[in-house]
Amino acid sequence: MPRTYPGSLVAGLLLSLSGLPLLAAGLFDSQPLNQERFAVLAQAVGRNSWKLLVLEQIQKRPLCWEERRDGLVNPSLNDFDFSGICSRYLDSNGYSLRAGGEDMDKRFRLRIEDDRNGLVLLAIDPDRGVPIPVARASRYRRDRNAFVKLNLEPGWALERRAYQGRTLSHVYFANPSPTNRLLALSGESDTTGGFRRLGQPSAPEAPRISSLAGRGPVRLEVIPYRP
Repeated sequence: MPRTYPGSLVAGLLLSLSGLPLLAAGLFDSQPLNQERFAVLAQAVGRNSWKLLVLEQIQKRPLCWEERRDGLVNPSLNDFDFSGICSRYLDSNGYSLRAGGEDMDKRFRLRIEDDRNGLVLLAIDPDRGVPIPVARASRYRRDRNAFVKLNLEPGWALERRAYQGRTLSHVYFANPSPTNRLLALSGESDTTGGFRRLGQPSAPEAPRISSLAGRGPVRLEVIPYRP
């Protein structure tokens, strides 16, 4: 005989999985956040990779991060027990993407890359040709002991995931425009935004114009056919 479970238990199970981006897109809501309490950071990893993390200042003191004179960010929360003072969001369990009031497709991933304009945080779906820029840093330097602060692009903001009015320990990189609109805008600007469509080949080389152009018709020798 199949078992049945009370609605409160089902809700509890859903809440326990709130960090996973695999649930239905329409299941969650979101609530606005004070952006000044958060820092979107890039951490240098290895020789040329970057790791994304988000820090939240819950209590006013001590500071969870400090901006240095050279433009980098010092992770000062490593110097004290930050329990109840700071929160860290380190991977897709802690943050995800939301557009047009719905969770974006789970295939979208956040990735930090270098481009000709600096460091850029991109929302990338391998099945879609155009990456969506989410945040940028125009000036940066690789330092394993410090972070680079990323500034959200216009229209993007951090929001809190909510379920039936209850806030959860998960943040969104959110944009009010739907995903298709963001893809279209990114496609329109990809020729000047410093990145190419994923998988798009380089533009073909322009055909070379013969040095004989402009000199009129060229007489060709006709060789008669002989069987």
